[in-house]
Amino acid sequence: MLDYEREAARYDATRGGVPRARAAAEAVLGLVPREARTLLDAGCGTGLVTQRYARPGLRVLGVDGATAMARIARARTGPGVMVADVRRLPFATGSLDAVSTVWVLHLLPFATDVVAECARVLRPGGVLVTTVDKDAGHDVGSDIDALLGPFRRREPYDAEGPVLRHAAAHGLRPAGEARFTGHGQGRAPRELAARIAAGHFASALVLGEGDVASLAGRLAALPDQDRPRPDPVYRLVALAKGPDSATAAAR
Repeated sequence: MLDYEREAARYDATRGGVPRARAAAEAVLGLVPREARTLLDAGCGTGLVTQRYARPGLRVLGVDGATAMARIARARTGPGVMVADVRRLPFATGSLDAVSTVWVLHLLPFATDVVAECARVLRPGGVLVTTVDKDAGHDVGSDIDALLGPFRRREPYDAEGPVLRHAAAHGLRPAGEARFTGHGQGRAPRELAARIAAGHFASALVLGEGDVASLAGRLAALPDQDRPRPDPVYRLVALAKGPDSATAAAR
């Protein structure tokens, strides 16, 4: 996984900036019930999305495991951002109305533990909104995707099936879904090769010895080296906690 303490300073500029953040926030809020009064952004990063969750009557909180990320998020959104492990959220059981995990689970081999922890802190009737199959959203049928296909992780950490099954075991049931565009995230061959060499896709691609150099060579042979291919489209699912699931979530 990337070192997000070091990545914080350049994170927004390399992840689509405000347009992508705005699209994500609008899609998440569309799945958060209007009566919700608290929303935790778990794995909030620099808070660029978190900041855009603001709406009347909704208290927005944030948690991130990287101190540098949380520092930037706190400057944007206020003192409600804390440094904490998303597997051990600093909130009481059944205390929150909504939790979001956007572009988080795909990075974590312990993603199912995060789902369980989010279920714990949600009150009955509360909602977890999370991205699923994030890396598949980048597959837009381009020449780049044809090269990456053989190296894609066959069961990503945020695969919808396992996420939904584990959510169900903790009292969470599907309650809606949405899609949004990852503005500014279309990939160009030259930049992608550099990012792969820097280790940016360790959670998405399974690369053996020599694969990085081989893939870089194939990417370098593609036309239009600096032309981004189409933007990805990401998926969100909303998972609601049933009124009888407080005991299951607390296990």
